[in-house]
Amino acid sequence: MQTYDWLRKQLRPGVVALSAAAFMTGGTAAKAEEFLTIGTGGVTGIYYAVGGGICRLVNKDRKEHGIRCSVESTGGSVYNLRTMRNGELEMGIVQSDWQFHAMNGTSVFEDSGADDKLRTLFSLHPDTVIIAAREDTGIQSLDDLAGKTVNLGNPGSGTRGTAEVLVGALGWDMDHFGLVTELKSAEQSAALCDGNIDAFLMVAGNPVANVLEAATTCDINIIPVAGDAVDALVASQSYYGNVTIPGGLYRGVDEDVPSFGLPSTFVTTSDVPEETVYVMVKAVFENFDTFTSFHPAFANLKQEEMVVNGLSAPMHPGAERYFREAGLIE
Repeated sequence: MQTYDWLRKQLRPGVVALSAAAFMTGGTAAKAEEFLTIGTGGVTGIYYAVGGGICRLVNKDRKEHGIRCSVESTGGSVYNLRTMRNGELEMGIVQSDWQFHAMNGTSVFEDSGADDKLRTLFSLHPDTVIIAAREDTGIQSLDDLAGKTVNLGNPGSGTRGTAEVLVGALGWDMDHFGLVTELKSAEQSAALCDGNIDAFLMVAGNPVANVLEAATTCDINIIPVAGDAVDALVASQSYYGNVTIPGGLYRGVDEDVPSFGLPSTFVTTSDVPEETVYVMVKAVFENFDTFTSFHPAFANLKQEEMVVNGLSAPMHPGAERYFREAGLIE
């Protein structure tokens, strides 16, 4: 655990301002540093890459603004939202559906109620529901998953939450499968190719490292996530949309595969100061070409769409201030 993680627990929750008074020289204190952590997902996933890219851009000028950004690998969207609410994380990358539910106190957040401190900064790449199956299982459609061993993601992840929504929309329950496993994203490609599971579902931006690894190691199918039940699910919520997984993206998957998805989003809380958020948003948007080069899924990001897509919670004043200055919002 790094020193600033320990400090955050010893001091107050939220952004930790480390006093430099002990280093005063000639009656002048050094500039205090702020430490903040972005909750992401598994280390092989795109959320970890997003958080790392943001921190890289922020930290390169930390001597000027005094903000030191770090990334934490976590269980994913639901975990990040709960942990931010508890004051143990300052920021997080989350699926827009779980941002919506946290803001409104619905679904898995019903018992804790609406999070009135949740704030958005901007949206990111579209996350796609991807179901990969080992080719020798014969799984080629959703119906073929019946009785099979399927990994639906670890509890607390956005993947697991969305998987449960999809299962319900299809009129199934967990008994529909032979066995449901709860492996983390970094574990599932090896489990698939070793024969320990027959298929896995994940929600992530294409191309996904775990699916690329599985496709390289063994022969796989990408299963269409489509049909009347899926169409009804997509139509039921504004944050869902139809997505196509391009053919040729993964070895052995030559044709386009239909599915659905939703934007991922960068969020924080009202406890984080306006100036801190302003500096972070500015670091990303004023180095936008560098940011979009960090992962192939970022290649088609458009700044004007990032300030409107999937943002259920109010925009943080620091983000709003920068976007007004940049002419991205009125």
